[in-house]
Amino acid sequence: MPAVPKKRTSRARQGDRRQHLRIKLNELNLCRQCRQPKVRHRVCPTCGTYKGRTYIEFKDKTAASGGGNA
Repeated sequence: MPAVPKKRTSRARQGDRRQHLRIKLNELNLCRQCRQPKVRHRVCPTCGTYKGRTYIEFKDKTAASGGGNA
């Protein structure tokens, strides 16, 4: 027969055990070029650069702003 617990596990203990399953927010860094917030290790959606290199060329400078000033 399998092991059966004698007492019910409280919600606090259950939450402590599942602490690593929580939802984590994406960490944001500032872009080196345009100083806008961006997701780490990704191309900046505002200026299209990553680690000083341009990966996305925008035809229109207003489209590149991404609605930064709302």
